[in-house]
Parts: sequence; structure tokens; C-alpha cells
Amino acid sequence: MALAHAPFEKRLRKIIRNHNRMANGVVHTMRKDGLIVAKPRIYNPRFPLRGLVLLIAAAFLFKGYIYASLGPADYNSRVAALGEGTLIEQAGAWMMYADIATVYIGTFMNGLGL
Repeated sequence: MALAHAPFEKRLRKIIRNHNRMANGVVHTMRKDGLIVAKPRIYNPRFPLRGLVLLIAAAFLFKGYIYASLGPADYNSRVAALGEGTLIEQAGAWMMYADIATVYIGTFMNGLGL
């Protein structure tokens, strides 16, 4: 008698697994015979590359604005003073170092009068 229920239990597990996979939504497709079938939408999490690029661009704009408002000499002296602090302050000084992009953005903002 237990063998008679084995195919039923197998089909039931497949239905429950499909139902659980459909929690992310479904995609309806039409087969060649005209039957519309709902298949689970596959969820592939992606790394937010656009957000990362915008964050880096905003950081460079911020550095350029500070470079333009303080001036090169004062900016470099403040970054040097920051570099003599604790390990976290040294990491901040490394990130705030006046690189080519910062200098270019700072001179561009000075030309705009910001």
C-alpha cells in the first residue's frame, strides 16, 4: 500500500517545490499547443554597479569642492595633519589625498566661481 502512494508523494513534493519557487513571481509563457504555463521567475541578485559608480563620482565631487574652497596649500596641509593621526585618520587621509581627478574638479569649480 505504501508503494501506491509513492508517485503521489513525489508529485506532491514537486508541486510544493514549484509553488515555493514562485514566491519571486511568475512568468507566463505559451507553449506550441496553446497552453499557457506559469513558470517561476528566477531571482538573480545583482551587484548595484550603477550605485557604486555614483557613490565614487559623488566622493570625487565632494573632494573637488573641498579642494576648491580651501585652496591647494591649506587642503594639502590638512590632509597631511590627518595622516599623522590614528589608523582610521590615516585611512581617511589616504582617501582624501589630492589626486589628479580632485585637482581637475577643484580647478573646474574655481573657474565656475563655486
